Amino acid sequence: MSEHTIKATSRNVEGKGASRRLRHAAQLPAIVYGGNAAPQSIQIEHEQIWLASHHEWFYSSILNLDVDGKVEQVLLRDMQRHPYKQLIMHLDFQRVDANQALRTKVQLHFVNQEKSPAGKTGGVVIMHELTEVEISCLPKNLPEAIEVDLADLAVGAVVHLSDLKLPAGVEIPALKLGKEHDVAVVVAKHGKEEAEATDAPASAEVPATKAAKKDDK
Repeated sequence: MSEHTIKATSRNVEGKGASRRLRHAAQLPAIVYGGNAAPQSIQIEHEQIWLASHHEWFYSSILNLDVDGKVEQVLLRDMQRHPYKQLIMHLDFQRVDANQALRTKVQLHFVNQEKSPAGKTGGVVIMHELTEVEISCLPKNLPEAIEVDLADLAVGAVVHLSDLKLPAGVEIPALKLGKEHDVAVVVAKHGKEEAEATDAPASAEVPATKAAKKDDK
């Protein structure tokens, strides 16, 4: 697993005014919490985070957070963006314990879809019902993403959570809650079937409308 380091410095001044001054100085306010240590307010160069934010590893990898030369392993838990400017406003990092399982969401990477029987059949719609999934694992087993191989996807097939091939040491907590939580990840069906399913509610309402008109007479 690749290692990624984020450099930061501690900060003692907090509040909206202090955070605003930090941003004007191209710095980003952040906090790191969890573990046996107290929460710590830190600041990071905005450009460093802006560049990292364009990579998937930033969201789903264990990061080495270097604060004034002291390195801790953390996971990004929250990132606040400006509503319309290309600015990141605040970050939350959580410390991780190498011996404690963590829960986080990772992206699903769909491969070989165009090579599958469903992908080669005209008029078939392949829907990705999920693009990420929550997993549980030790930090050392955390994958950046989970690959979903659709090479054998047939027309009419459904890929469920339980069908995903997980890396060693990785679990999907939802599957322990019962069969009803084994939701669809990918569905392949003819476009006509999808259109009929969409139109069905509208068709069902017609008799009710006619009945209402009879009652008005």
